[in-house]
Amino acid sequence: MKLQLALDLVNIPEAKEVVKEVQEYIDIVEIGTPVVINEGLLAVKEIKEAFPSLDVLADLKIMDAGAYEVMKASEAGADIITVLGATDDSTIRGAVEEGRKHGKKILVDMINVKNLEERAREVDALGVDYICVHTGYDLQAEGENSFEQLRMIKNVVKNAKTAIAGGIKLATLPEVIEASPDLVIVGGGITGQADKRAAAAEMKRLISAR
Repeated sequence: MKLQLALDLVNIPEAKEVVKEVQEYIDIVEIGTPVVINEGLLAVKEIKEAFPSLDVLADLKIMDAGAYEVMKASEAGADIITVLGATDDSTIRGAVEEGRKHGKKILVDMINVKNLEERAREVDALGVDYICVHTGYDLQAEGENSFEQLRMIKNVVKNAKTAIAGGIKLATLPEVIEASPDLVIVGGGITGQADKRAAAAEMKRLISAR
């Protein structure tokens, strides 16, 4: 089980500072969609250059032109690129094929997918590397979480690894670990804490102890 740090509300210098603080406790650093919108793929490039031992995920949430966008993210140094599960199969297929050319992984984000179980089964057959259940920021505010969704996709996903994102904090982490995803994605549960290093260290300890 790996720990991914999601960076959403930072610029490039701030991102470097946060990663520097917690780098020994995380496996993957995610350049979140808001950072990509504000800073472009330069953020991916600079974080990969500054922290070459960490995998860098570019959260592009690709909905179209899968091959082209994966190519551009790969050129910037991304190790993992995200595609939306709500898109069509041809976009996901194009992303997977391009990812393989460059030795990159594809994570499919199932945010707002309606027939989750059915779609997870379809996406799994397309050769993606990760399938991620994700309660978005707006739904978190309404009290939703992804734990049940994770259990649901774990029953049908046979090939891809599973991931979970959305509002995970130290208090809810044991429940997440119990559901046994391959990748746990944490944003504010680390970045929003006064002592980010301590929060990341404790999360890594819990994950490693399972």
